[in-house]
Amino acid sequence: MTLPQNDISTTGTHHMEGKKAKLISTSSQSMSEAGARIRSGHLVSFPTETVYGLGCHAIDPIAVSRVFEAKERPFTDPLIVHVNDAQDALKLWDASSSEETNDDNIEEKALKALTDEFWPGPLTIVARASPEIPQIIMANTGFVACRSPSHPIARALIEASGVPIAAPSANKFGHVSPTRAAHVMDDLGFEDVWIVDPDLDKDENASGGDQDAVVCDVGVESTVAKVEMLSETLGRVSILRHGAVSLMEILNCLEAANLSGNFEVKEKMQATGEDVSQVAPGQSIRHYSPNVQSFMVSHERYASVGNVWADDEIANLESAVVIDFGARLSSLKEKALAYRDLSAEGNSKTAAANVFDTLRWSENIEGAQRVYFPEIIVDESSTCSGGGKMGALVLAVKDRLTRAASGVVIDCLA
Repeated sequence: MTLPQNDISTTGTHHMEGKKAKLISTSSQSMSEAGARIRSGHLVSFPTETVYGLGCHAIDPIAVSRVFEAKERPFTDPLIVHVNDAQDALKLWDASSSEETNDDNIEEKALKALTDEFWPGPLTIVARASPEIPQIIMANTGFVACRSPSHPIARALIEASGVPIAAPSANKFGHVSPTRAAHVMDDLGFEDVWIVDPDLDKDENASGGDQDAVVCDVGVESTVAKVEMLSETLGRVSILRHGAVSLMEILNCLEAANLSGNFEVKEKMQATGEDVSQVAPGQSIRHYSPNVQSFMVSHERYASVGNVWADDEIANLESAVVIDFGARLSSLKEKALAYRDLSAEGNSKTAAANVFDTLRWSENIEGAQRVYFPEIIVDESSTCSGGGKMGALVLAVKDRLTRAASGVVIDCLA
């Protein structure tokens, strides 16, 4: 899709004293200048179909270090490298010994099958890294994560830069991921970063189609799948983070490529401390968290007969925000300081698109001292086997809310 071509200045600044970050448009001039900025080792934040990323030149260790500094991110948490073409990723992975496809290389066949099926799109693939990849990107694990975004602005920036772009979410580490330029400015406004803001392109002549093209419409980070070989002919694909691509879709892809006999596909979700080096981001137990203490209300508690709340629980709700999903906590709507349902109908696509914006909303409610979410119980075997993207997104929403609450489940609001 063609990006808006307009004359809006690329030097628009956020009107807050002391801010270093600046907003730029998506004009061709803006994107060209942003690409040059990436090549020069500096930072540009841009929208993808999942969330906003904080981009830098992936093969420049000094540029990469600027990302960690701006985000206050531990070096144990690796970055995802964004490319437009699968061939660019294959050069970053150490899956083949030559530029020509090796018909006997099972690992390369699997990587090609997955990229052909899911790229561009919300799947990050982790594989053994080629020697040129800076260790700082990989948390010294020897594995590098790559993905090809489908968002036209992300793709335009990669094209303009002419280099792979390493880009974690554009927020302070552990905070709620951003899905709007304003979210990035809130977190990184005092950092030396350009922020691509599609809203600067809006005018009375803009078409609805153009505006639809600039939304983080998935709303949660990509699925992360690690591909590793256990022998020359047997390997494993591990799902390290839930997103819009499901385990079953990956299984089906490998089966269609006649590789199902060579690879087992399994979920390998983790909840670790920040001092543990990971091969993929989003593994920390506390992540995606609003700046207000957050808890999950246990399924047993909210599903109890009558759903009766004690007087001291009701008193606590006067300073609490409730973020619901599927009306599980609807009995608290009139009692809480503020209430929103990610999707009263339980639509996981809608919930995923809303979850981060709603988490940021919760921390801005005056007087809020705590946030409550429902514990989401999912039959993960049936969801993964038959749910497709909708089932995958249920797991993604559950994962984000669980980590936002640091995994803490309570039975009493008092």
